[in-house]
Amino acid sequence: MDKYYRWKVLLVIAVVALSIWKFYPPQEKISLGLDLQGGMQLLLQVELDKLPPEHREDATDRVVEVIRNRIDEFGVREPVINKQGAEHVVVQLPGITDRERAKEIVGKTAHLEFKIVSDDAELLKEADAGTVPEGYEYKEYKGPGGNMPILLEATPVLTGDHLTSASVGFDQYGQPIVQLQFDDEGGKIFDRTTFQNIGKQLAIVLDGKIHSAPVIRDRIPNGQAQISGNFTNEEASDLSLVLRAGALPAPVIIIEERTVGPTLGRDSIEKGIKAAFFGTLLTFIFMPVYYLLAGFIANIGLVVYIVMVMGMLAGLGSSLTLPGIAGFILSIGMAVDANILISERIREEMSLGKNARASVSAGYHQAFSAILDSNVAVFITAVILFFSGTGPIKGFAVTLGLGQIASMFSSLTVTRVVFDFVTKRNPNLKLKMMNWFGTTHFRFLKGRLLAYGFSVLTVGIGITAFWLRGQENFGVEFTGGTMVQVGFQQPVETSTLREALEKEGVASPAVQLYGEAAEHQFVIRTREADSKKVEKAVASLGQFEILRVDQVGPAVSADLKTKALWAVFWSSLGILVYVGIRFQWKFAMAAVIALLHDVLFTFGVYALSGREINLPTVAALLTIMGYSVNDTIVIFDRVRENMRGGVRKKTFAEIVELSINQMFVRTQFTSLNVLFGAFALLLFGGGGINDFAFTLCVGFAIGVYTTLFLAPAILVDSKV
Repeated sequence: MDKYYRWKVLLVIAVVALSIWKFYPPQEKISLGLDLQGGMQLLLQVELDKLPPEHREDATDRVVEVIRNRIDEFGVREPVINKQGAEHVVVQLPGITDRERAKEIVGKTAHLEFKIVSDDAELLKEADAGTVPEGYEYKEYKGPGGNMPILLEATPVLTGDHLTSASVGFDQYGQPIVQLQFDDEGGKIFDRTTFQNIGKQLAIVLDGKIHSAPVIRDRIPNGQAQISGNFTNEEASDLSLVLRAGALPAPVIIIEERTVGPTLGRDSIEKGIKAAFFGTLLTFIFMPVYYLLAGFIANIGLVVYIVMVMGMLAGLGSSLTLPGIAGFILSIGMAVDANILISERIREEMSLGKNARASVSAGYHQAFSAILDSNVAVFITAVILFFSGTGPIKGFAVTLGLGQIASMFSSLTVTRVVFDFVTKRNPNLKLKMMNWFGTTHFRFLKGRLLAYGFSVLTVGIGITAFWLRGQENFGVEFTGGTMVQVGFQQPVETSTLREALEKEGVASPAVQLYGEAAEHQFVIRTREADSKKVEKAVASLGQFEILRVDQVGPAVSADLKTKALWAVFWSSLGILVYVGIRFQWKFAMAAVIALLHDVLFTFGVYALSGREINLPTVAALLTIMGYSVNDTIVIFDRVRENMRGGVRKKTFAEIVELSINQMFVRTQFTSLNVLFGAFALLLFGGGGINDFAFTLCVGFAIGVYTTLFLAPAILVDSKV
């Protein structure tokens, strides 16, 4: 028995207890991402170029503080406002349903100015003729009698910097107004200004727009003013809110919006839980059916694994997203890989005549390097996903990365403790397992030229299809534009919806029925970076609900595309370096060529299926890369072991073929368990995760072929 057995038992108990304490009760300890609870995320760009150089240094930080103050007054529960880079701010608003109101509050500069209106008729005539006198501004003002030109002194007499409060009030006609109160200095300025300009108009200008221009009838010594402008109660309330919070130090523009309605959020939770249940259930059934007692012990390790992941998510304060649920399901399938490796190694040791205790000890020792290398390879992918991804993709990366840590602990420590306990009580225990395949002697390398030909042909067809589709391969994240998912209460024909969109002037709308026809849901895509025309067209067809909105500006789409390409590059490089250090560079090159083959093959199938590449697709592709190299590393680890062992009389090709056959059962069953999770996501995860799940299913399936036929063949031919 392991001499550290007692310490390991205490460690397992402590980890499980701490994890349960961290995440229980889950409804209170684990927060949900916007895609599950509903809400909106805005990416703002601070226009620093409109500020003098000396004011740019901390402008973005000040924007964050002002927006945070506004959102706090707005009453959003648990908002997230963070600076991203030098000139971007990310604003997450859970539970928001009124998108336009939220965008107005967040994005309004709220720069308040009071300016004297010129009463010089000659100067106004010059301005009307196109020559604006120096020191003046020429603007249109919507007064009581309609639109009229107005000439303002360019220098304001007072600004919102002196404002101390703003509140909603009502004028003598019962119309909402915004009442203002200035500080002492502002009050003195206002007093002096009104005293010196009796009979003139005083324009109240907000963000360059004149809201009112009343005539000064008398001196106003109390530092009070008001803004009128035919407001609704809500508009007056929002305006007073942003004025109280202060003006933004620099203008901002919304360059990306992602909104999920509460209905879609609830639906995503239900479907995500359903997918997680069935994906996990299939794995939990398979292990004891095939590996019997060892399978039951593996399931104990998986239970601890699940508890650990939940505890770490809660402990780190990470939000659970729909891709995060997908990562959780997949990481269960990957976690069972270590248990399959260990069980197969124990089987081999038992076949040599060793007793249960010796077989368990040798099995864990022999499987350790393969488990370590494969988990590190996937962890590298998760880290790169985290730093290159945004929003829900980070949630997926966090879950996947934490899953690798929990997998190592549960498979190497938890199950070992249980095995040691069982074998201590019965050293002569027979660890029986099913053996459906027996010892295989397949000639995987014999037809490697056919494998090369198949790969070149299929990848070539896929790349051609991808090239022919061009920009149609990409979703709005990578092309810019707007995607709106809408649900109608009554049936609507696709052609009718398209006609309504074209009537409203929506540029080149692409309309697609979404989900089941009975749900009356559509996805509308357009290259325009605004959803207002789409919503107006939709409103003309009956009662509807906006379920989801993605708006991405061209600058953001270009940046996301660049980040996606760099993510693939850095993942490949990271895996290449790690495998090169752990094995040899020829092993590393074979592994990287194989994983890039899987990515290109999946791209081709994706293009042929007519689907669009989006951020979740990129996450799925990187996951495929991690999984592909995971499988390949296990084969290569066995090759390395056999090269050091007692098969030196065989040629290198024979050693590789022997290694593939030795790991054949493990490859099939690991792939089967991972596909359990991927198919559960595809069948039960809903439309929001369908493209992601489809990508994984294709990638995992081709990964089996690559592991058995392509990667070993490349390795053998590179050694010739």
